[in-house]
Amino acid sequence: MKLVVLGLSLSSSWGNGHATTYRALLRAFAARGHDVLFLERDVPWYRNNRDVSSFDYAKLAFYDSVDELEAWAGQIRSADAVIVGSYVPDGIEVGRFAQRHASGVTAFYDIDTPVTLARLEAGECDYLSPELIPGYDVYLSFTGGPTLSRLERQYGSPAARALYCSVDSDAYPVLDVPKKWDLTYLGTYSDDRQPTLEALLIEPARHLPHLRFAVAGPQYPEAIEWPANVDRIEHLSPEAHPEFYAASRFALNVTRADMIAAGFSPSVRLFEAAACAAPIISDRWRGIETVLDPGSEILLAETSEEVVDLLQAGDLAGVGKAARRRILGSHTSAHRAAELERHLIEAASSQPEERLVEAAE
Repeated sequence: MKLVVLGLSLSSSWGNGHATTYRALLRAFAARGHDVLFLERDVPWYRNNRDVSSFDYAKLAFYDSVDELEAWAGQIRSADAVIVGSYVPDGIEVGRFAQRHASGVTAFYDIDTPVTLARLEAGECDYLSPELIPGYDVYLSFTGGPTLSRLERQYGSPAARALYCSVDSDAYPVLDVPKKWDLTYLGTYSDDRQPTLEALLIEPARHLPHLRFAVAGPQYPEAIEWPANVDRIEHLSPEAHPEFYAASRFALNVTRADMIAAGFSPSVRLFEAAACAAPIISDRWRGIETVLDPGSEILLAETSEEVVDLLQAGDLAGVGKAARRRILGSHTSAHRAAELERHLIEAASSQPEERLVEAAE
């Protein structure tokens, strides 16, 4: 299969979780014998913070504007499948371009589904419009559960399918390093995540001054008052994540408000921390039990007091080991690549006959 992906970023993980998601998925997809071209909008904030410049499993090319995509129209036309991702700059125009030129399957890969739907409802989404959704043969959603039916019923998607994030298990091993922190959080600043971060990490840090904490990720406002026992790390490249998790007694998972409301929205960081066998403390959301079993594979907390109690409990390393077994059994990038392949083949078999004839010609 020849696949063209127009995604937010493959080259830079700075300030986004898309790059690590795409890297894991596309590496595994290529390993199944497929050819991958990734087209990335060249923007300064990613250009100045690139982790990787070339890949052995995909061709990476940059474009400066939607007009420049004309140079790739032939590749898009000859592809068996074309995927447009969420948060792509000028994503509506990019989507129109892809749907206009593609002769194979067209798909929208939404790594931000609840946020996307909230923006569509408010008329404020600049990378997807309601009119575009029926034109994508399949809507690949970061969120499962009832949201899939909503995408089909309310927005007219021909096929909405869950495609959760995943983890490259080779890139996220268990490392034997000394524990440096008692509780850590890895994630870019977000207004709607900050109250939970305050409750589940910053307040516990104030109550437990003898313990060590860390928050890694960019864009946190300077006005935030961090306790003295909280280390701030501006950015961690993906290759540094396993050691960060290994040095943590516990890793905190914090979910955005729209994703909590939708449920069934596991983040890429959840899979990565679990693959590294870090015991995870997470906020609660509907459907979490379909990914990790609360109590035995993940620990849930709603209040600062609950986190304090967990940090003062005995050895809970077994929770992290159990989570790793579950993730390696169901949620690696190899699993997800097989799912992607099935979804694209299903969409191809459902294409109108005239599209199939055009593709054959």
